Amino acid sequence: MIKQSSSSISDRIWAALMFFTRLPFWKIRKNVPQEAFRHVVEYWTLSGWLTGGTLAVSYWLCAQIFPTAIALLIALAARLLLTGAFHEDGLADFMDGFGGGHSRERILTIMKDSHIGTFGVLGLVLYLALLYTTWLHLPSHNLPFYLFAGDLYAKACSSQIICRLPYARPSEDAKIRTTYIRPHGRNILPYLLRPLAQLFPIYLWGALCPDQLPAIWTWLVPLLCVEVLIRYLRKRIQGYTGDCCGAVFLITELSFHLTLLAFFHSPVI
Repeated sequence: MIKQSSSSISDRIWAALMFFTRLPFWKIRKNVPQEAFRHVVEYWTLSGWLTGGTLAVSYWLCAQIFPTAIALLIALAARLLLTGAFHEDGLADFMDGFGGGHSRERILTIMKDSHIGTFGVLGLVLYLALLYTTWLHLPSHNLPFYLFAGDLYAKACSSQIICRLPYARPSEDAKIRTTYIRPHGRNILPYLLRPLAQLFPIYLWGALCPDQLPAIWTWLVPLLCVEVLIRYLRKRIQGYTGDCCGAVFLITELSFHLTLLAFFHSPVI
């Protein structure tokens, strides 16, 4: 049961786990304040410990008995089941809206429609095909951690969207009936530092295995990707929606893995 009141950090973490996954955390932590769900993006990266961990562990376990191609499909399916394809639904709506809409109002109207259109179908098919093929060509010995790190890092990068853009619709028109709190003034720095702190597993990997870390620009490309997408959203709809957040995460995660693949396979890099 969800109630209206102020929220603690613990409430917000539980809210993020409930919001970004389909596991029944509400049975463990009851009476989470509704206000806590307005802060879930601050702990989006922390939810990646679970979603990225599921992706990585599912692949590692399946790779013990199946070829890499099959193990990756099972791992992808495991994450989709865990999240309820939450972000993929956002990507489909994003593609439909920006592919079929020519004005701000039309784009927002299309994205709010729950039916998937041609652009949404094509966008999902191309995205999943490119993501899967990219994973398939990454070095298998470190692939579990690349999968885990890509999920975490893309969420950390994407979380800055609500610092940079306002919500594009009136709050009462939000599809989930809840809008994220946008940090202002002195709250901006703590907001930006939280996702960085939640990247602790990546820092630990770098400390234990520094020779395995990709080049620095591999980590810079996702940041550039988010910047380009934020500028695009500002130009087209003067803000963001929940669907845009999901799309930005998935596109940013794909940019991380594509850059990683280029690092390993390009003779000129």
